[in-house]
Amino acid sequence: MNRIIPVILFLVLAFPAQAAELAPDQIARNATDKIVALLKANKAEYGRDHKKLYAMVDEHVLTHFDFRAMSRTVLGRHWRAASEDQRARFVAEFRDLLVRTYATALLKYNDEEIVYLPFHASPDDRTATVRSEVRRKDGGPPIAIQYGFYRTDNTWKVYDVTIEGASLVSTYQTTYATRAQKEGLDALIASLAQDNKAAATGKTASNGGKADGKAGATP
Repeated sequence: MNRIIPVILFLVLAFPAQAAELAPDQIARNATDKIVALLKANKAEYGRDHKKLYAMVDEHVLTHFDFRAMSRTVLGRHWRAASEDQRARFVAEFRDLLVRTYATALLKYNDEEIVYLPFHASPDDRTATVRSEVRRKDGGPPIAIQYGFYRTDNTWKVYDVTIEGASLVSTYQTTYATRAQKEGLDALIASLAQDNKAAATGKTASNGGKADGKAGATP
């Protein structure tokens, strides 16, 4: 997997608080600009102290990324059968999984050019797709990134990201639905929690929190 892919996937998570008033393409542009600026100003410090990197992530990401909707799709029928406590625990651990996976990937960013393609939407649209591409420094073909948005109560939220044809939600759905079927939902949640805790303390996590495929892999 190209090392820049998880970096750009992460950038879409960092939506500012005022994003609800903006069009989806502007939300993505603003998020990218903000995170890239923070990274350029503090990259050395983040590299020395990952706790500060995670703190930056916690402060600036996730406000407009709908992890509950994504978790519901990822688990499918297992979500419908789950208790509200199980749902809440899975959403929390899944969110932490993505944060720890892509926060460290930010350190791989090396001033690649991010280009947003023309965006078209009407005022009545309930869903929208923002298309972009990463122009690689090595001269290779650009990496296509698509952000799926939906609107609720006049607020745009991201529910999926597709990288070179690989949907983040579909990638995790394939892995986690199968594991929930074999192991049970509580065991899956416990495995995610264990990996997140291990990562937070600097220990090597098991493979339990990683999904197979492009969108969920580490660089």
